[in-house]
Amino acid sequence: MSIDIFGFRALWSPYYLMVLICITIGYFLFATKYRHRAIGNTGLTNRQVVYFLLAMLLLYVVKGSPVDLMSHIMFSAHMTQMAVLYLVIPPLFIVAIPNWIWRMWIDRKVSKVIFSFFTKPLIALLVFNSFFSLYHLPLIFDVVKTNIWLHAAYTMILFITAVMMWFPLVNKLPERQSLSGVKKIAYIFGSGILMTPACALIIFANAPMYSTFSNPELWANAMRLCVPSSMLAGLNLSGPEMFSGLPALQDQQLGGILMKIIQEIVLGYVLGVIFFAWAKKENGGGTKIDPLPSDYR
Repeated sequence: MSIDIFGFRALWSPYYLMVLICITIGYFLFATKYRHRAIGNTGLTNRQVVYFLLAMLLLYVVKGSPVDLMSHIMFSAHMTQMAVLYLVIPPLFIVAIPNWIWRMWIDRKVSKVIFSFFTKPLIALLVFNSFFSLYHLPLIFDVVKTNIWLHAAYTMILFITAVMMWFPLVNKLPERQSLSGVKKIAYIFGSGILMTPACALIIFANAPMYSTFSNPELWANAMRLCVPSSMLAGLNLSGPEMFSGLPALQDQQLGGILMKIIQEIVLGYVLGVIFFAWAKKENGGGTKIDPLPSDYR
């Protein structure tokens, strides 16, 4: 059965799109028109503009397009959404926001203490991966997935902790460079290792773990998070299998595999960028390393 039966609002989230458009307009107004109010501002670079627009586009794709609806039907779509939302979008946002805007927020008395603590590399890694792992415990997952307020709160917490996790690695603030080249590489490997247990539990389970993807009644409750109740009331639905030919267990295993693959791709890309930047710095900014001394005979 086609997901078109859920209607335009559930498929394309027009109100969510309007919110993202307003945020985008606010970003450009604040970063351009009002930048003279900040000390040491440099305006926006082309790269920052591209990264911000890409982040907003991806945010709409994973939370406002039919991908969000599918994430309530197929666990594999849910994990793909999670991977993009917490592994791809946060670093784009961090790089897209100018340093002077970061300082305006970070240097405030209260936020400075909180931000400094939660962006300490080890703490940032442990906090995000702990929340991520707890979220995917079946008892917590099924409760959060069926309560709109808990779902919104937990999603926001995960996103904020994801930003905190990525900040030590990709931020451009000279005074916030807490990791050197070697430490950044270790940080990336640590991130990959800490997420592995949760993915392994999902991949190697011998039965479906989440009732919101296997129990028709709980699944219907979870669908209310993205489909208006009035629309659901007029539909005769028996479960997610109506929209997917993939059995629940195989769908769950695919979700864990996709999450791990996307994580490895993202971390591999960041690792490559950091490694070559570090190698270039160690070589004094040169592009070629001469293996022999200049006076070699």
